[in-house]
Amino acid sequence: MKKIVLIASIAALAACSQQAEEAPAPAETAVAEAPAPAAEPVMGTYQVKYADGSMGEVTMNADGTWMGKDGKGVENKGTYVAKDGKTCFDPEGDAPEMCWKDEAPGADGTFTSTADDGTVVTVTPPAPAEATT
Repeated sequence: MKKIVLIASIAALAACSQQAEEAPAPAETAVAEAPAPAAEPVMGTYQVKYADGSMGEVTMNADGTWMGKDGKGVENKGTYVAKDGKTCFDPEGDAPEMCWKDEAPGADGTFTSTADDGTVVTVTPPAPAEATT
């Protein structure tokens, strides 16, 4: 009887000390690349020309806030964020967020920007001495 217990103990001990079989390596899966993030806006004051010729301006701050006035002289401020290839402005209060898609700039740095509602403006960026990133 002692031999059976001893043999059973040795067998159990041997089974515990064997290395576990290595699990098969997971198959490599293709991972879709995330879209490139939108370029961060340059800080400073932009001049904005509306289709009717009126002028406004917006000042972008490094802390994600903005302030400015539209083509009618109405002042506003809020926060902004770059997302989905657009710059989105969220004004304080109940006004909805407005996102703008910028076109490639011309040689002088001026570019057109189109809002989600179809509004198109011509934007002149801050002068290089004023601009910060």
